[in-house]
Amino acid sequence: MIPDAMTPDAMTTIMPAVPLQAAPPPADLAALEAKSISAWFGDRKVLDRVSLYMPAGSVSALIGPSGCGKSTFLRILNRMHELIPSATLAGEVLLSGSDIYDAHWKLTDARRAIGMVFQKPNPFPAMSIADNVTAGLKLTGIKASAEEKDDLIEECLSKAGLWNEVRDRLRQPGGALSGGQQQRLCIARSLAVRPQVLLMDEPCSALDPTSTRRIEQTIAELAHEVTIVIVTHNMQQAQRVSQQSAFFLAEAGTPGVIVEAGPTEMIFGAPKDSRTSDYVNGRFG
Repeated sequence: MIPDAMTPDAMTTIMPAVPLQAAPPPADLAALEAKSISAWFGDRKVLDRVSLYMPAGSVSALIGPSGCGKSTFLRILNRMHELIPSATLAGEVLLSGSDIYDAHWKLTDARRAIGMVFQKPNPFPAMSIADNVTAGLKLTGIKASAEEKDDLIEECLSKAGLWNEVRDRLRQPGGALSGGQQQRLCIARSLAVRPQVLLMDEPCSALDPTSTRRIEQTIAELAHEVTIVIVTHNMQQAQRVSQQSAFFLAEAGTPGVIVEAGPTEMIFGAPKDSRTSDYVNGRFG
């Protein structure tokens, strides 16, 4: 059952505090599965019965031309679509077999389990680097001592490949970092609440090649402990970072669908559909 649309204020609901120990890293990696997802903005249908299995502990890349529904699909995977006025959807999103749109799933629990990193880095600019990392604890109701927070800051910044660069200036504003560093800070912030899945919406599109390479290294290092789904327009990046790929397409004003999905090596090397071959080889899009 799909709940009624939530208001933006729901994103900032503060839950009763629970001990930090209540949210350890997941013992088992979590798979994510979308089943027959359709989506609308008002009367306009933008996705039509999209189904996709995203294996646990791997990187799945969503590729396709602009306007084919990739980012909408990504937002549906952690219940951000419902925050848009007039947006509706049908279908299921299963995290380890449990539908995150079922009534027993609280919005904050879904966002905690399935984190998001956006196209444009969005750290809290006036907040310190350290406080940026732990900002999600309050919103998700996680209580931690000062010592636990210090350990968490080092752990998450290390996983995001940023610790060695900022360890001596943790109290400086996050907004003073470079674009690539800000994006890695946002990754660290997402990791602090122990997500099982991390969604990334074109995380390198605004970054220089050096920063892009570092983000890709971070993705590779994280994949063994969190399931990652990334939207990218960079075909070389999809080949470098992902194990599975799904090609989205919306033709002649029709809603977006998945034309083909499978191992990345197959999608780029031996696609079954000629439209996939044309896209990955740069003949359109």
